[in-house]
Amino acid sequence: MIFGVSTASPALARGNSSGTGKQEKPRIVLMNDPELDDQNTVLRYLLYSNEFDTEGLVYASSGVHWAGDGKGTKWFVPGREYTRFGLNLCPCESWRWKPGERFIDDAVDIYAKVYPNLKKHANGYPAPKDLRSKILNGNIEFDGDIAKDSDGSNLIRRLLLDHSSRPVYLLTGAGQSTIARALKSIKDEYFGTPDWPNVYRKVSSKAVIQSFGDQDGMYAQYIQPNWPDVKFRQMSTNIWGYGARSAVLPDDAKYLSAEWTKANVSDVGPLGNFYRVWGDGKQMVPGDIFDYFGHSGLTTEQLKAMGYIVWTAPQAKGSWISEGDTSIYMNLIQNGLRADVDPSWGGWGGRAGTDIGTNGTPSTDYASARWFGAAQEDFAARLKWTVTDKYKAANHEPTVNVQGKLDRTTKPGEKISLTAKISDPDKNKLTAKWWRYADADTYDGATPVRMAEARNGNFSSAKVTVPADAQVGQNMHFILSVTDDGGLTSYQRVVVTVV
Repeated sequence: MIFGVSTASPALARGNSSGTGKQEKPRIVLMNDPELDDQNTVLRYLLYSNEFDTEGLVYASSGVHWAGDGKGTKWFVPGREYTRFGLNLCPCESWRWKPGERFIDDAVDIYAKVYPNLKKHANGYPAPKDLRSKILNGNIEFDGDIAKDSDGSNLIRRLLLDHSSRPVYLLTGAGQSTIARALKSIKDEYFGTPDWPNVYRKVSSKAVIQSFGDQDGMYAQYIQPNWPDVKFRQMSTNIWGYGARSAVLPDDAKYLSAEWTKANVSDVGPLGNFYRVWGDGKQMVPGDIFDYFGHSGLTTEQLKAMGYIVWTAPQAKGSWISEGDTSIYMNLIQNGLRADVDPSWGGWGGRAGTDIGTNGTPSTDYASARWFGAAQEDFAARLKWTVTDKYKAANHEPTVNVQGKLDRTTKPGEKISLTAKISDPDKNKLTAKWWRYADADTYDGATPVRMAEARNGNFSSAKVTVPADAQVGQNMHFILSVTDDGGLTSYQRVVVTVV
């Protein structure tokens, strides 16, 4: 499929997983609590919402954010942050949740302002009215409370029991209580009935939890013991969170800087202005002693003297703070890496495995940090879409289409050819490179995998010699990366399995 420069083209096209047609959009329920990094996560999600079938945007509680019931009921869970650092602040009626919290609503309201521009650059962006109808409260009253249903848990229950066989991705940057309550209500109704075995199998085959940790303990306490066959993918990474500065590659450190962030994010329209950065003068909850990020020019000692609990070092005004939970959906973006197929395959959200870092040592950070620069360039380009009302005036991702199947079989010692047609909707110059993603392979033999690349006009090809010592069942991952001269990268992954 070739992008045209005169009309908007769906971003899904660049990540065609079959080589012959569009991949169905993933059904998503996105759950977040009112941490500043969640606000940033929601903002990026909206920029990529044309690639998702959004079923719900849900406010959810966690161990560090819960709203209370508004009736004066006090809550306490041992070991939470209100007991750390010498604190003794709870039992309390709510924790770090302002009355009438609406950061998701605010994000969608701002999205509505830029929607007319976004839909000129890619097909499939949902109408603001449709997104607003998907905003719900989950189990927000108390941390880890699954005693009663909520609008959010009822939504999840309904999706898991509907007639569609499509997976439902339950993406949480908060706790698991809304998911746990949905599952509990299903089990409460059907357990012990003739329908229970079929209901259990159906729900277990559809639900895919992708979570930044287990932020209220409900996965360990309820979901895993009662629904052990529900897929759970741990998506926490340092590169997308407050620890990004410890994970970023030296060449990508600029993407955390005040200079790059100001030019490519903060100064780019209303969505960019909504993005939280160091020293922006904002605070999610007035008086929150853990949220000192709006201040600038103050030392740790000065912040402590003001009553703040300083748990990560202050940075330059205008620089990156965090997008901690963004990794929960990054592997569902159809950029051609097909990272959603298997948690061990890896993509912009990292992978369930350890990659060998640039220094030759195993690194869990490198599995996500290796993609950070490309993801940030893509993010910046989409923000520019929000302020550009003509398709030709902005940059768009290259298109990559591998000829033939993306999943292939081979025999030990066999030679295979990989060829892809590449193009750019903006007629930009393209740089193409085939490479073996050895960290994602299951082939671990001693013989090197030989590969020769070639470029002929709009085609990029590679000839691969499969090692003679490759064993039956082992696979090798070959990725074509195509980058335009504006810095945007698309991919295609071919997985070759030995038979």
